[in-house]
Amino acid sequence: MIIRAVVRGVGHYLPERVVPNAWFEDRVDTTDEWIRTRTGIERRHFAADGETTSDLGAKAAEAALIDAGLTAADIDALVVATSTPDLTFPSAATMVQAKIGMKQGFAFDVQAVCAGFVYALSNANALILSGQAKRVLVIGAETFSRILDFDDRGTCVLFGDGAGAVVLEATTGSGATGDRGILATDLNSDGSYKDLLYVDGGVSTTGTAGHLRMQGNQVFRHAVEKLAETAHAALDKAGLSGADVDWIVPHQANLRIITATAQRMQVPMDRVVVTVQDHGNTSAASIPLALSVGKERGQIKVGDLIVTEAIGGGLSWGSVVLRW
Repeated sequence: MIIRAVVRGVGHYLPERVVPNAWFEDRVDTTDEWIRTRTGIERRHFAADGETTSDLGAKAAEAALIDAGLTAADIDALVVATSTPDLTFPSAATMVQAKIGMKQGFAFDVQAVCAGFVYALSNANALILSGQAKRVLVIGAETFSRILDFDDRGTCVLFGDGAGAVVLEATTGSGATGDRGILATDLNSDGSYKDLLYVDGGVSTTGTAGHLRMQGNQVFRHAVEKLAETAHAALDKAGLSGADVDWIVPHQANLRIITATAQRMQVPMDRVVVTVQDHGNTSAASIPLALSVGKERGQIKVGDLIVTEAIGGGLSWGSVVLRW
């Protein structure tokens, strides 16, 4: 018998304000049709004034705990994946910890931009396998609307705010591919691609939060190539193949990237959870959001084999193979 990190519960939260594509037509040279055709995005949510990343994360965490039938007192560790924390420090994770009333254990942030949730899930899995935690609350939460340049039509139409969370719990498995839980992970980064996707501000440079900057065509090219590669790498580690996959739950950046990656993996689109049309790119929040929505829709069921994969600034990319 071996230890497996199994998803016990999942939840999400979206800010009340819905921003349709048409909202941008009076601000930049774009149209609803242009955005839909190139990205698949139809609308996104923006956080209200005074609503912070930790606020979103706490609400998603509470939803996941309810789904798991647990309380904050049952959690040993809390990990938040975010690139838009409330403050430079302390971590958004400690703020979420306080907001949900978690008095024990430890909390920390992971920063890998859009790949953040995959990195956080992999780290949470390692905490469980090493015996440092029995239950870990893993959250992706972002307020990307706060770092957008609303004069840059190539980026401002792409992103939204939101949060998703999963509760991982240590259970015993046989070691076979039929076990529930995380079966394999694959993480990668290459800092030489920094200029393809970054924010032009920071504590030790400008002393400001800055704005998101992206070379969209180059990011697209790397995304399609690297996402398929990391997904196959994780499946190989698990002793599985694309034919075994019930659902791909990808980072929701762009429908064309999602479609091209699925084609490379030889997985039909009716086995891909897609939420980008409703949420836009919510960075580290997109995969847990999609997992929660996928379960809510009745798509994801116990026993399903799921591949999650994401790429973000860094460049950082990776994937996780898990059985629900």
